[in-house]
Amino acid sequence: MTRKSSDGLFCYVPQSPIRMDLQWFAAEDEGRTEEPSEYKIRKAREEEGRVAKSQEFIGAMVLLLPSLLLLFLAPYLLRTCTELVKFFISRVAYMDPVKDRSIAGVCLSYFLKLCLPIVVTAMAAAIFSNMVQVGFLFTTKPLAPNFSKIVPRFGKYFQKTLLSTEGLFNFFKSIVKMLTIGLTAYLLIRSKWSVLTNLQTASLWQGISVISTLAARMLIIAALLMGALAIPDYMFQRWQYRESLKMSRKEVEEERKREEGDPMVRTRLRRRMRQILTKNMAINTAKADVVITNPTHFAIALEYHMGEGAVPIVTAKGEDEMAFQIRRIALDNGVPIVENKPLARALYMETEVGDEVPEAYWNAVVLILRKVWAINEERRRNKA
Repeated sequence: MTRKSSDGLFCYVPQSPIRMDLQWFAAEDEGRTEEPSEYKIRKAREEEGRVAKSQEFIGAMVLLLPSLLLLFLAPYLLRTCTELVKFFISRVAYMDPVKDRSIAGVCLSYFLKLCLPIVVTAMAAAIFSNMVQVGFLFTTKPLAPNFSKIVPRFGKYFQKTLLSTEGLFNFFKSIVKMLTIGLTAYLLIRSKWSVLTNLQTASLWQGISVISTLAARMLIIAALLMGALAIPDYMFQRWQYRESLKMSRKEVEEERKREEGDPMVRTRLRRRMRQILTKNMAINTAKADVVITNPTHFAIALEYHMGEGAVPIVTAKGEDEMAFQIRRIALDNGVPIVENKPLARALYMETEVGDEVPEAYWNAVVLILRKVWAINEERRRNKA
C-alpha cells in the first residue's frame, strides 16, 4: 500500500501477509463486573442449555461403571465369545456368507449379547453423571447449528486455548491426567512384571485371566483417579460459568427496567394510586373509630369491628397536608382524634392502608380505643 511521507511524496509500504489485530486479545468480559442475576442464570439454563458441569466426572463414570460391569460379566462374556468362535468355525466349511442370510442374524445376535449391556450401562452412567451435576435438563439448543463458528477466528481461538485461564487450566489438567494414568499403568504392570514375563509358559486361559484382571484393575483405578480429578475441575467450571454470565451495569439496569417496568410508568402509577387513596380517604376517615395524630405531621385512621380475633385496621394515613385533611374530615364527622406521637409515627412508618395493626402496638391501640369508647358512652349518657 502507499503512504504519504512528511515531504508530501507518496511511498510504497510493503504490507505483511499476516496481520493480527490486537483487539483479538482484548478481554471478552471487559466491563462485566456485576454478579449474574437469577433471571440470567435461569435463561442460560432453560433457553440456552448452558450449565456448569465437569466433563471429567462424566468420563470417569462412563469408564467406571462399564468396567465394573465387565468385571462382573466376565464369565458370561467369555462363554458368549467361546460359543461365537465354535459356531462359525464348525460351519466354516459349508456356510457361504454371501448366500446364507442367517449368518448376518447370528452375528448380530452375538454382537448384541456382547455389546448391549456395556452400551446401556455407559449411557446410563452418562445420564446419571449429568443429572447429578445439573439436575434434569432436556434441551436441543446446544445441538442447533451455529454457522458463525464456521468463520475462522484465530485470535479468539488462540486466546481461548493458550492465553486464557481456561486454556491454561485445561493444559495442566491434561498433563496431570496423562501423568496419573501413566503412573498407574506403570505401577500395576511393574507389580505383575514377573507374572507377565512367564506367560509364555502358561496356558491360554491363564494368560487371558492374568491380562484381563490386570486390565480391569487398571480401568477401575484410572476411573477412580479421574473422579478425584473431577472435583477441582467442577469447581473451576462452576467459577468460569459464573464469570461468563457476569453482567455490566448497563445490563443490570436494563434487566431491572424490564422486570420492574419503566421508572416513569411506575411514577405515574404511584401518582394514580395516591389519587385513588385520596378519593377514598374521606369515606374511610369518616367511618373510622379513631384518628391518631403526631399532632401535625402524621395522622392515622383506625377502624375496629368488635369480635373474636378482630384486629384494628389502618383505613387511612397521611403526612403533612394529607394529615391535615384527615384531621379536618375527622372533625367534620365527629371521629375522635387522639394525640400520641410515638404511636402515630410508628404506625405511619410500619403499615400501609388496609394493613392490620402490628401486634407490638395492640396494647397501646386498645387503651386508646377504651378511652374513646368511654368518652362516647359518657356523651350518650349526658344527651339522655
